[in-house]
Formats: sequence, structure tokens, C-alpha cells
Amino acid sequence: MDGVLNINKPAGMTSHDVVNSVRRIVHTRRVGHTGTLDPLATGVLVLLVGKVTRLARFLNQNEKGYQAVIRMGETTTTYDATGDSIACYPVNAELTEIQAALKEFLGPIKQIPPMYSAVSVNGERLYKLARKGQEVKREPRAIVIHHLEILDWQTPDLTLAISCSAGTYIRSLAYDLGEILGCGAHLKSLVRTRSGKFELSQSHSLEELRNLEQTGRLAEVLIPPDQVLTTMPAVQFAPELVKVIRYGQQVPAEIPETAEFLQAYNIRGELVAILIPAANGLWQPKIVFPED
Repeated sequence: MDGVLNINKPAGMTSHDVVNSVRRIVHTRRVGHTGTLDPLATGVLVLLVGKVTRLARFLNQNEKGYQAVIRMGETTTTYDATGDSIACYPVNAELTEIQAALKEFLGPIKQIPPMYSAVSVNGERLYKLARKGQEVKREPRAIVIHHLEILDWQTPDLTLAISCSAGTYIRSLAYDLGEILGCGAHLKSLVRTRSGKFELSQSHSLEELRNLEQTGRLAEVLIPPDQVLTTMPAVQFAPELVKVIRYGQQVPAEIPETAEFLQAYNIRGELVAILIPAANGLWQPKIVFPED
């Protein structure tokens, strides 16, 4: 059981809850995610199973797609519907005002993470401080909003399609939009529709996964590494060079110098290692996977 799973996370579960459920289904503790979703949110949660859990660093920076419903006129402690209400305001915003406000978020921007988040400040998680009633200064983070489209506006709910960089807090986007419009806002619901190449339409529920396991068909939905790391060049090495790679030694490969990483496979098509460029056309093992 080595590969990638595209899971449709249900509402009410943390990402870690989903990981634990999948561990029980696939009968291994070697399961990890490539980017969390809040309990409120549903949609694409990419999980790595088996030895490919070590590939998380290559997948957790993928561009994300969301469909968000933002409730205008009310702010909450968590910036979403799970928090306590702080204040309510009348909503007088016109569609043209909302469109103009959204333009301020497009492109590279700096975003302040919400207090209820897993970001660490001075070694302590923000959400732990927030639960104590403490609020601390948070440093803005560089993100990119690639696309914002209004899908529906029925006062007080605004539905948006969003494409953004990893690390974007849609809750903060909702809060900041409410501040600009002067009516306050919070995130009512959120669906992650895409994470990199993984689409919601191709995801699987936990119930589907259980049914597949019971019928011995889990392999049907387990995506092999070569179908995930499609932007990374790959080379199949002869057995004698595979042995050299497993010893952590450099090997030659005719790959463009612009490549930052290289997938190394054996003649059976199994992922052996991820390599990085060294000198004189040689490649150094960076991550070596155990032999099956």
C-alpha cells in the first residue's frame, strides 16, 4: 500500500481524524496529509500512504481551489461559522461594491493569519492562545490569490470560486472582505474543489474507501507516485545503478540542468529515490525509499 489517495473530507472531522480513519481502513500507520482542512470544510484532502509519505514536501505547496460561502453582516471569534458571534451589522453592500472590494485581494498580497490557527508564535500555537482569551500580533504572510469569481450574491450570503496559493486562509479572506465593506463577515461554508492536480470530482469518500477495502479493491484508487509527480523528470536505472543509489552515491543522468529534482525508478517501475543535481552531470540521492 504505497501511493496517494484523493479523499473527500466530510464536514465535522479534522484532517487528523480523516488520517486516523484511513489508517484503520488501509491497515497501516504510515498515512499523512499534504495540507489540512478546517473541521468546517469539506472536499479534497490529499493523503499519502506507505513509503510515499516522504513525498509530502513536493505536494503541500500545490495551488488550491475552493468554493466559499461568506456570510455578510456578522463577525465571529474564529472568522467562520464555528466561532462565537462578536458583532452584527446591517448589510447594505451592492454587487458593484463587492466586485470592487474583491479586486484588492487579487495577485500577490500579505495576509494576517487568524488567531484560531495552527501558526506558531514564540513557540506556541495561536489557537491555544486564543482559547485562553489572548490575542497576539501576527506577522503578515505572503500569499497569492490567482482568481476570484462571484458565483452568487443573495444577501447576506456571497458565494465565491477561489484559486489561490497554498497557505491561504479563506477565513481571513472572508473577515478582511467584511472589514473593507464595513459590514463584517465570516466564512459560512467551504469546499476545497482542487489541490494541485487532484479534483473533487475524482475524490472518494471514507465510506467508498471502506467498501473497496472489504472487496479487496483498494488498489483501484491508490495513485502511484509517477502519476503525481508529473512535473518532475523521471529516469529508469539499471539494477547496478539502483544499488549505487541505495548506498547514497551519485549516479549520472542526462537531465536538463534546470531540473531541481529527479525521480529514480528501477526496471520494475518502483520508485527508488528522489535525486538532486550534483556536479558534472551527476545526481545525488536526497530521499531513498526502502526496498520492497
